[in-house]
Amino acid sequence: MLPIANNIKAEVRSADVLFIWTDCDREGEAIGGDVKDLCQSVKPNIQIWRAQFSAMQPAAIHHAARNHVELDMKQVYAVNTRQELDLRIGAAFTRLQTKNLRNFFEQVGKKKLLSYGSCQFPTLGFVVDRYQQVQNFIPQEFWKITMTYSQPNIQPGEERLVTEFTWRREHLFDQWACFILYEKCVEKKVAVVSKVKSKQTSKWKPLPLTTVELQKVGCRALHMSGARIMQVAEELYTAGLISYPRTETDQFDANFDFMSLINQQTRDPRWGRYAAILRDGEFEKPRNGKNNDKAHPPIHPTAYDGTLSGEKLKVYEFIARRFLGSCWKNAIGFETSVEVKMDDEYFDAKGLVILERNYLEVYIYDKWTGNVIPEFQEGHEFIPDALEMKSGMTSPPKLLTETDLIGLMEKNEIGTDATIAEHIQKILDREYVYKDGQYFKPLTLGIALVLGYNEIGLETSLNKPYLRREV
Repeated sequence: MLPIANNIKAEVRSADVLFIWTDCDREGEAIGGDVKDLCQSVKPNIQIWRAQFSAMQPAAIHHAARNHVELDMKQVYAVNTRQELDLRIGAAFTRLQTKNLRNFFEQVGKKKLLSYGSCQFPTLGFVVDRYQQVQNFIPQEFWKITMTYSQPNIQPGEERLVTEFTWRREHLFDQWACFILYEKCVEKKVAVVSKVKSKQTSKWKPLPLTTVELQKVGCRALHMSGARIMQVAEELYTAGLISYPRTETDQFDANFDFMSLINQQTRDPRWGRYAAILRDGEFEKPRNGKNNDKAHPPIHPTAYDGTLSGEKLKVYEFIARRFLGSCWKNAIGFETSVEVKMDDEYFDAKGLVILERNYLEVYIYDKWTGNVIPEFQEGHEFIPDALEMKSGMTSPPKLLTETDLIGLMEKNEIGTDATIAEHIQKILDREYVYKDGQYFKPLTLGIALVLGYNEIGLETSLNKPYLRREV
């Protein structure tokens, strides 16, 4: 970094104005603060301006140059304070762990660090907690009543519709209590349709894309790690193909130019026809989320490149389809809810007919499946084709996927949109956890660290998110 600092010092001697063009997030503001201090050490009276931009496009750059602002020193101080806390705490605990615990674990080399981080450790805690829930889970047997009804009087060539009703009690853990209720239903023989409710329903289109959402949905839909998704997104941003990929904003400005960007996407052979549909009249302004970091818009395509391939194409396609989907209308369906009664027991069934797919046409990462049921009338009586009492066993929660882990970190404010993927990668690199397929499992070292700190009996657990969230 010294050559860079020396270069800046040399250049500032012949400059009257310093224009800071670092990334428009907290970390970028802090870097701008470092540059400001460095330049003022050479020329104390230099005029300093901050450019606020969100895309590597001529229009965005020209707008930032014409509408410069002052550096936000509150953000600079906040980042510097947090960084110093993280450094001091991390250095102290890393030294403690490495010197005292390294020799107890064969898989840890003599030169390997047992690192501790204020965000890294709660991330590990989420994985270990879920693993322990699975390991300590004790299955319980339960009993339930199931009902099936087949549509009568069908026309030749028609497919018979079968409706499966769900018991409103779901299940009972007392076998004999369930059996008594089942026997009363059997003695009743006839089920009565007590309520039928039909209504139009919608599946909402996705909100504009944030960094966390890119990682959460991308891990599941693209089968890539969050860290790799962000690396590829950075490359696409540097190439001028997408907007800045580190943003918490899920709402577009009122004067945002959607049509020029939609028109760019009409050139693609895979999703271009959907962009053309939007351009030709189906466009609807995206929904507004609750977050606006005042620095960057939601992630969206800024240019088109038909030569992309591999992971770059996968990430770019997801961003493009998400943008187009957010600019379409909600999907529309017609939902029917049926309630039937046998003795004093209620059973429910739902049917769904999808009328307009709309955004689902282009945003292939959402699913909405129809379920057709026969027409029922209130007061109608029928004899079920099958009425059974069945047993089952409760099942443990699943281990965390990367999508699950990112969601927990976001909810508990562990890391930022820009660093979540890095913290997850860190606990993998340190061999505290590993990935078994799509699921995270802690290794012995990771479990030992978490349980060890818990056994100390600290007032606030180090592997829980509370300390970091309060900072």
